Amino acid sequence: MPRDHSPRVRAGSDVDLDEADVHVGRRWKSAAGIPGVAVSLKRSVDAMGVRRTAQTLLKLNQVDGFDCQGCAWPDPDPDHRKHAEFCENGAKAVAEEATTDLLEPGFFADHSLAELTGHSDYWLGKQGRLVHPMVRRRDATHYEPIAWDEAFALIGETLKGLDSPDEAIFYTSGKTSNEAAYVYQLFARAYGTNNLPDCSNMCHESTSVALAETIGIGKGSVSLEDVHRADLIVISGQNPGTNHPRMLTALEIAKENGARILSINPLPEAGLLRFDNPQTVRGLAGRGTGLSDLHLPIRVNGDLALWQAFGAVLLEHGAIDRDFVERHTAHFEEYAAHVRAVDWDAVERATGLDRALIREAAEMLMASRATVHCWAMGITQHRNAVNTIKEFVNVALLQGNIGRPGAGLCPVRGHSNVQGDRTMGIWEKAPDHFLDALRDEHGFEPPREHGLDTVDSIRALRDGQARFFMGMGGNFVSAAPDTLVTEEAMERAELTVMVSTKLNRTHVRCGHTALILPALGRSEQDRTGGVDQRVTVEDSMSAVHASRGPLKPAGPLLRSEVDIVCGIAEATLTDDLGPDTPIPWASYRADYTHIRHAISHVVPGCAAYDEKVRQPGGFVLPHPPRDSREFPTEEDKAIFSVSPLDVLHVPEGRLLLQSLRSHDQFNTTIYGLSDRYRGISGGRRVVFVHHDDVAALGFDNGDLVDLVSEFDDGIERTAPAFRIVEYDTPRGCAAAYYPEVNPLVPLDSTARGSNCPTSKSVIVRLEHASGKAAWRTDQGTQAAVGADREHKSRVQPRHLS
Repeated sequence: MPRDHSPRVRAGSDVDLDEADVHVGRRWKSAAGIPGVAVSLKRSVDAMGVRRTAQTLLKLNQVDGFDCQGCAWPDPDPDHRKHAEFCENGAKAVAEEATTDLLEPGFFADHSLAELTGHSDYWLGKQGRLVHPMVRRRDATHYEPIAWDEAFALIGETLKGLDSPDEAIFYTSGKTSNEAAYVYQLFARAYGTNNLPDCSNMCHESTSVALAETIGIGKGSVSLEDVHRADLIVISGQNPGTNHPRMLTALEIAKENGARILSINPLPEAGLLRFDNPQTVRGLAGRGTGLSDLHLPIRVNGDLALWQAFGAVLLEHGAIDRDFVERHTAHFEEYAAHVRAVDWDAVERATGLDRALIREAAEMLMASRATVHCWAMGITQHRNAVNTIKEFVNVALLQGNIGRPGAGLCPVRGHSNVQGDRTMGIWEKAPDHFLDALRDEHGFEPPREHGLDTVDSIRALRDGQARFFMGMGGNFVSAAPDTLVTEEAMERAELTVMVSTKLNRTHVRCGHTALILPALGRSEQDRTGGVDQRVTVEDSMSAVHASRGPLKPAGPLLRSEVDIVCGIAEATLTDDLGPDTPIPWASYRADYTHIRHAISHVVPGCAAYDEKVRQPGGFVLPHPPRDSREFPTEEDKAIFSVSPLDVLHVPEGRLLLQSLRSHDQFNTTIYGLSDRYRGISGGRRVVFVHHDDVAALGFDNGDLVDLVSEFDDGIERTAPAFRIVEYDTPRGCAAAYYPEVNPLVPLDSTARGSNCPTSKSVIVRLEHASGKAAWRTDQGTQAAVGADREHKSRVQPRHLS
């Protein structure tokens, strides 16, 4: 294949070889079961010990316990929760945070930034819990210990010295509690900026935009009970068995109640096929519950065309709720005229599905009296993602499936409180009514100009327009697109501040001066102010509930996120005459109840917030379309949308790559080097390609290749040393794990309308790689001889007792 001689950047040229000994085994046809229980217990006991495992897992997702940080799937009501109300990946998430391995200052004395930069995200995350504040002095080679007060003073001095508040960026991960998120956005706005990017900018921002424009609120419209009662559940661009495993229990209940399931996804994931519920005799026996009644192996980015075709079939057969359409919607005629003229040849090319199969799926929609439409990041991270989600809404509106029991729109959020953070005001585009309430409650005028989202924040750091970056949790560098650009942008910052529990890449690709501030984890007791504190979170279905960790903190110097934000605020928002805002930071730190009282006055739907979250199971936020079929759009009706049939053109000899998670990770947190359901172990640098594409492109199964992305900016981005794994994926498509392939996603390749990176639509070509790495199959053959693996030495950790 001829090489293109465009300018090229190469990510990770020194591939971490402790991730290169890849073994390919059998693929699983079901999710969970006894293996899931065994892995959960082994990982938990290995990381925490028997006693801590019992302390945490028995309190996980319980009314008197703490909320799982592994996903945002809702909990059953308090009367229907099991003693083991968690999944395998939830147990891994807790074990990752509650590990007894401690990463103390001696580690940083022994490991320079240059050395740490050469290690993988997996290795960095396995070094233990951060327990001491650390500073990298300006351009120093190592981190060193720092006292909390000195760290706060350094932040305050830097922020006061900026030419404009808009030179500061305040990022939030979706793990942050509602209380911490509220005081964080309050501090940023009192300081003077709306630069509040968050992880939703990189995942479900397309959902928030599409739903706000069509139904008037950027949240899903279903409850857990709706999922249980649905006639039909459509799962698009989602892998529940890995990303939201507790959803499988809800799907099983729905199946027992007579529901059918239509799954639409490029890969036939185990969690779409069958669920071996380990809490039932049937599941333990390996018989399980079949899930998908029909699976559509759609080509990557073919969903918009598919859903326009569904609309055409529904209209053709008159399968619409005319009363709902007439009473509650606008622009139906324009939409109907558009989809009646759908080009079926274009639909078949875009989807890779034949017309008969599409009509069979449409018949399932027509036969359903109540349909729940579920989707996740397989939908949201495309150039046409916003319009695709609008097509989901169009079909739901046609059939009156909003505000009906057992029906509705169900975007499944990944991070445990990303939806709650947005509710609390973590948004660069907060509406005026929220800012007005903030002003009235706290006595200052918030800035009104919209701030920077994630992609624009990277641009601002890159271009020198921003000089300060603070991350409230998360691993910004690895999570963001265009990794090399993001790394270089972060390294230009005057000061970077990361509030963290574990070491990650953002700590080592940092500003000239950098701080690591160790925070309490979700699983730990919070006695800030000398009293037992609790926090609150919001799940994917707008339910808000309390969370309180059971464990003694990993170290005496750990502080809560609320405490850290209040300390920074006090060091920043003061002058020689004292505080320059009337905000009672000391009171908020001493008793989070005061924060919740402020929330009740500022955040819509949160009246009597503290009283409501004291109730077992908490409360559900109002949602007009769900609750009363009222749609707070400009037209006071739900909006039918007309979208052009936009299909991404992939040149001959190229593949359309989507990034995805392995079964052994949560976002950028790598739990282990195994993807049991897909048959991968011992490594992560694999690329899944259809057998016929492998041959047509001149490669063999197991070849070591570089992935080269092609974008119209004229720059080629290369991620080296991936093993080809033949897989049942549509022709012309490929898949590989993130964050390893995030370097291939151009910063300027974003979804129209939401600016969400297009991590599921990366045009790539494969090139033979010059490196070597081990390769094994079940037959034990060696397709390549491995180079020396990286020695996995580390400072011996001190363990918690």
